[in-house]
Amino acid sequence: MIYDVVIVGAGFSAIAVTCNLIQQLPPTASIAVIGDDPGFGRGTAYRTELHLHRLNVPAGRMSLHPDQPSDFVDWLKSRNVPLQEGDFASRGDYGLYVRDTLARLLRRKNERCRVDFIKAKASGCFEQTSRTLIFDLNNGDQIGARNVVLCLGVGNANLPVDIAGLSSAVRSRVVENPWRLSWMNRVRPEDSVCILGSGLTMIDQVLALRAHGHRGHIDVLSRRGLAPLGHVRTPPPAAQFDIGALPTRLSELLKVLRARSRTVTDWRAVMDGLRPVTQQLWQRLPTEERRRFLRHVLPWWNVHRHRVAPDVYAQFEALLSEGTVRVRAGFLGAIEADGKRLKLAYRKRGSQAAEQVSADWLINCTGMERAGISHSPLLEEMRRQTLIEADPLRLGISVDDRSRVVSKKLNEEIGAYVVGALSAGQFWEITAVPDIRVQAKKVATELAARISSS
Repeated sequence: MIYDVVIVGAGFSAIAVTCNLIQQLPPTASIAVIGDDPGFGRGTAYRTELHLHRLNVPAGRMSLHPDQPSDFVDWLKSRNVPLQEGDFASRGDYGLYVRDTLARLLRRKNERCRVDFIKAKASGCFEQTSRTLIFDLNNGDQIGARNVVLCLGVGNANLPVDIAGLSSAVRSRVVENPWRLSWMNRVRPEDSVCILGSGLTMIDQVLALRAHGHRGHIDVLSRRGLAPLGHVRTPPPAAQFDIGALPTRLSELLKVLRARSRTVTDWRAVMDGLRPVTQQLWQRLPTEERRRFLRHVLPWWNVHRHRVAPDVYAQFEALLSEGTVRVRAGFLGAIEADGKRLKLAYRKRGSQAAEQVSADWLINCTGMERAGISHSPLLEEMRRQTLIEADPLRLGISVDDRSRVVSKKLNEEIGAYVVGALSAGQFWEITAVPDIRVQAKKVATELAARISSS
């Protein structure tokens, strides 16, 4: 069958696009959503069932619909969850909200377009005609698309060193994907744990371990030893910026932002002031300045920009203060067996000194892989056929400011768009709900106009 729109992906971006299309397309239109993720619509972030795993954005800014800002808070109230706009809801509740929102739209069977959910992976793609793309599925089927939206997200990053030489017994103590929480059932209360990576995933896993009864020491190792900072319960007023007046040379821009942070009561005011204009600022930077940002500024940007809920940060800070959690800065060199335990050799940051950490368990919390094309066989095949190309920074797919795929070969009569992390080269800040929901609505609106005029 040939569909008006084929959405490739099964996470939040795919659901946001689907919901917007259902609301805008006529009943005669058709949508196919391709994805084999069992947590369809929730993805890794919103599939967790632990209540302590919180959103990093206040509930009042997490509505699926940018023009209905209270929708998520209203949904929480309908389920007797006593949270206000400035509170931080659990990620599990948010995943249920996303699923409920989609289900509510799907129940309007006689008023909406056709929507088919295809549990499969798209493994290949080719142009059949000037107006149709054909997707090969790993179940042996094929489907056609007059328009396509690529919503493929990212996966868990691999360990930075090879562990193939370790025995199977020792390898069983290496957790390569921490989101499969069943591994915690094997951890004894007094076991020592080493976590690779010091970002948001690390904090989630530390608190999940404590909730499971773990009381042993936890060592955290990352290149810079930077851990996320926290939100405050009463945020300061956001600083105001004239985006056109900000310099486009990174060193000068940082100088301006540092100076501004000294004039406000809380540095968070500067970060919150940048949030609405980050995409505009990124697009003004020359490509080489963007590269400098990724090389030199990114870790500091992440810990200040992507903060954790106040009560979550307080719990983590207490563990740091009492010495239960220790954060080390260094470069991992090797992982070896130490009897039944693991031994990590690393070079301490800022010196040539060699250090070691021994632990009963090693948890890979190096975060999500960068959303490049190479992580997806489908995208690699589309690049081979020059249907898509990588953006200059290799963050994802090259798109224009309307999220349309930039392609030397793809016929313009086929609408091809990217929503979510794969469009980071163009937009940078495009991994959080407040940004993706706006992008999803814009893309759906453009697709609806294309379909109605064809």
